[in-house]
Amino acid sequence: MNKHDFPQIHFYDQDFVDIYNKTWSWVSSFWIDPATGEQTNDGLFIYPEGQKMIINQFESIFSSFFLVYSNRNFDACNNLDYFYARQEDNGAIRNRYDTATNEPVLDKKNPNGLDLPLFAWAEFNLYHKSANKRRIKEVMPTLIKYMNWIDSNFKKDNGLYAVPAAASGMLNSPRKDCVYPVDFNACMAINASYMSALGDILNDKDLSFQYRKMYFSIKTRINSLMWDADTGFYYDLNKAQDRIKTKTIAAYWTMLAEIPNADKAEALVEHLNDPNSFGTEHPFPTLSADDPNFSEDGNGYCGSVFPAFNFMVIKGLEKYGKYELARECAIRHLYYVLDGLMPNENSKQAGDLWEAYLPNKEGKAVQKGKPAFPRKRYLLTTGLSTIALMIENIIGLSISLPRKTVDWIIPNLEIMGIEKLSLKRNLITILSNKSDRGWGIQMESEKLYYFTINILDQKKKTLPIPSGKCSMLIDKL
Repeated sequence: MNKHDFPQIHFYDQDFVDIYNKTWSWVSSFWIDPATGEQTNDGLFIYPEGQKMIINQFESIFSSFFLVYSNRNFDACNNLDYFYARQEDNGAIRNRYDTATNEPVLDKKNPNGLDLPLFAWAEFNLYHKSANKRRIKEVMPTLIKYMNWIDSNFKKDNGLYAVPAAASGMLNSPRKDCVYPVDFNACMAINASYMSALGDILNDKDLSFQYRKMYFSIKTRINSLMWDADTGFYYDLNKAQDRIKTKTIAAYWTMLAEIPNADKAEALVEHLNDPNSFGTEHPFPTLSADDPNFSEDGNGYCGSVFPAFNFMVIKGLEKYGKYELARECAIRHLYYVLDGLMPNENSKQAGDLWEAYLPNKEGKAVQKGKPAFPRKRYLLTTGLSTIALMIENIIGLSISLPRKTVDWIIPNLEIMGIEKLSLKRNLITILSNKSDRGWGIQMESEKLYYFTINILDQKKKTLPIPSGKCSMLIDKL
């Protein structure tokens, strides 16, 4: 596929541009027609596991966050719709399916096939990139039934949800006695919050209020039961509702859910900056570096860096206005991803994109007794780093089609931008560069939209951008 069918990015480090382009050129290899096993852009986005074609809920939700930038070359909704079509009469949607039989693939550690409930978050993001209100109306009954299934089967008298820790996908994480996982509960709050927002989009005040109430209820329980003031961290609870003092990346779902107040958020951010906690050379390990189970080799979820969890932490930082830290961590992370793709001459490893990386040096992680880990060219989540973080955090663009807005947060003036990004039926180009007259921004669009620029947190301005070509000098703002 011609890379020019996709939006082009401009950045001062050409390696970042190359890895972005390379990801798009590889993505088509994993779009497969489950009936024939052949490649097709209309199929499902699947990473083949041997002879089996297993579709995974977590990966399908997360991959939608970068597929929305494909200029409609790939449908970001296909995988999600597959799961909705498998919903059972009781509202259940399982975490994994064999696409050859369309039957769920269940595990004894997670017998109900639970996954982190995040469909509403994905649908909210899809709406802002497509402005398709009809889709929200169509999927809402499915999302409501799914939330009701979880609420009626797994909610306990303390207002929290008791599910297997394996439902988070962090399979060998040291969470042995966990009964109330902090990540699953925080994700229920995230989903309730976005269900409320989808209700607002549909102008359904009752629906919006119902899920807003649910969100605040979960938020209150997490803050009262899972927060530990002495260590400044959120923890899983055991059967007796005691906090299990193991610091895992799972706690940072609370920031994405906007559960901590400003002081608690600062305490969590301190852990991200602390090299003995989550501030390792390659941010962010799945287990705190001061934990006795932490491994410099990663050992699965005992210290490896996973792109999907980095994406989650960075989006949580955005919720608290930590744009500079979010960008700095995204850049550091992407440099390590680049090192994994193009290792130095002394490395014995072949270069590629990997499912997981080492926390304190370049290269892929390992897991004892699992030679197949990490999976090679694992684009379903690595694309979050090389495409979504690249556009949203490193270049700094935030786009909403229904609002007709493009926000650009520029922490420092550099030659960068995006070219021919499709906003429905409107191709836009936004580039910053330096000329004899100083730093300027060139724009091209087929339709009117509103552009908000925030430079170095010193200049912020919203301007209507007409159709055609135009430019502005930053000094004149």
